[in-house]
Amino acid sequence: MKSMLKTAVAAIALATTGSLASAEELRLSHQWSNKDIRHKVAQIVADEVAAADVDLEIKIFGSKSLFKPREQYKPLSRGQLDMTVLPLSYAGGQQPAYNLTLMPGLVKNHDHAARLSNSPFMEALEAKMAEDDVMVLVHGYLAGGFAGKDKCITKPEDVKGLQTRAAGKSFEQMLAGADASIASMASSEIYNAMQTGVLQAANTSSSSFVSYRIYEQVSCYTPASDVALWFMYQPLLMNKRTFDGLTEAQQNALLAASEKAEAYYLEEAKKQDAASAKVFADAGVEIAEMSAEDFEAWRTLAMETSYKKFVEEVRDGQELLDLALAVE
Repeated sequence: MKSMLKTAVAAIALATTGSLASAEELRLSHQWSNKDIRHKVAQIVADEVAAADVDLEIKIFGSKSLFKPREQYKPLSRGQLDMTVLPLSYAGGQQPAYNLTLMPGLVKNHDHAARLSNSPFMEALEAKMAEDDVMVLVHGYLAGGFAGKDKCITKPEDVKGLQTRAAGKSFEQMLAGADASIASMASSEIYNAMQTGVLQAANTSSSSFVSYRIYEQVSCYTPASDVALWFMYQPLLMNKRTFDGLTEAQQNALLAASEKAEAYYLEEAKKQDAASAKVFADAGVEIAEMSAEDFEAWRTLAMETSYKKFVEEVRDGQELLDLALAVE
């Protein structure tokens, strides 16, 4: 009897060990702190998948601890990284079409951004991602604004002669058109660049402005409000082959978790702009407002610079731009 009991216990232990050994672990990389909305989106997916109990664990590597911010797309597409939350325009060098996901004045507000994420425009971009073995799990756009070290930035003439950081090629082209000097860097590098005098102005997401404590380095902040020139697509991406290799139960758990995270992302993104303005104001930073006239001046400049360049440089650029502009 004891012998049979020992055998049964051993069998259970072996089965349990086997189960643990076969549990899949996915690595998710991003550049932000654990207080940032994009980390929280990743955490929702990880927590929901863990709660589903499908032998799947998502390990999050935040604060650029696994890969540098702009160096995540390539390892993702090669299967060296399983998942990432990434500003897609960071990969504009690999797929120039991605630069359209950070085009000045193309997105009007957060609800418009959500409609873009569920449109033929996004389907066309996802087809390009599929070529790189990449798929979208969570769609999300974040709005942003400008910050100036010594002055307010609301209209094109305000950046003339200033060393300015912009995320993405299209914004850099527009700012260069306004006679700014361009400094390219990840948003995580803005603080040090401001602190050392390398940078006098920057634009990035409301979330990053707060997450990276830029309010400690600037005198004036122009947040996204009724008009927001700056909208950037920042999805949670996954290597498609890795996804296809999961069991059906694991895939379903991942998709259900992603749906929940996407709903959270949209609602929280809407709150980020006003919340960031309060943080800057509380820190003693002057808050400026971009008028509708300022917005139109920027957009006119963008059409003459970024939009024009995009159509010239990207093979199907006009077609993609038309798809984006068709979304009301």
